[in-house]
Amino acid sequence: MQELTLIHRENRIQQRRFAEVRPHVYQDGDSVTMQFQIGEIQSEMLLSDPNFLVLSYTRTMMDFLLFREAPERIVMIGLGGGSMPKWCYHQLPATDITVIEISPIVISLRDEFYIPADDERFRVLCGDGADYVATTDDSPEVLLVDGFDIHGQPPQLCSQEFYEDCYQALASDGVMVVNLCSPEHQLSIDKIRRTFDDRVLIVVPKDGENKILFAVKGRRRWIEDEPIDELVKIFRADSVLVPSLTPP
Repeated sequence: MQELTLIHRENRIQQRRFAEVRPHVYQDGDSVTMQFQIGEIQSEMLLSDPNFLVLSYTRTMMDFLLFREAPERIVMIGLGGGSMPKWCYHQLPATDITVIEISPIVISLRDEFYIPADDERFRVLCGDGADYVATTDDSPEVLLVDGFDIHGQPPQLCSQEFYEDCYQALASDGVMVVNLCSPEHQLSIDKIRRTFDDRVLIVVPKDGENKILFAVKGRRRWIEDEPIDELVKIFRADSVLVPSLTPP
């Protein structure tokens, strides 16, 4: 146990070092992108329409609205170029939004991506998302997990302990949405299934390698009773539903 604790602590130290890596911001015509490594786009914005969700996986993640039409509180782990926080800020004017970002350098670039300033219902906090869900009493109805660094998804954001903390942090009928883009994504899927009693839905955007996972807490009739064929129709045309929903 002590050895595992030391490994865990070392992983956290390494992640804080990665948080000091400065991403590159590129402009190409109307497009502005954030990249940790050249050619690997983390976030993209159109100067002509800064609030538009350019990357299909971000549009898919916004389908949490099929579960919670008007959430009072949203928590997001990972800021990047702020595409999803901006969209939620403008489309959900009554929703309180908290964004957790481990990198102060990424946060310092918020003006370049037209991310709103902090106000009474929107805030960006510098911290580790794993620490946040382990200690918060915010009880968000929606928790969006989209945290990546130069090496991909940090270990502390895909551990069994992290997903269990997410479950506890959520409101009683909340939904967690996770962006998975890793060769080890099946391990994360298995962990989330265990934590959320297999109440999981997986959606694959057509134009990317991401898998977007929706995990529902509590007993919501929508996910229990809706036939798979109907779910396929509900989700956007630029997404392909993976028929992986297992009845409770």
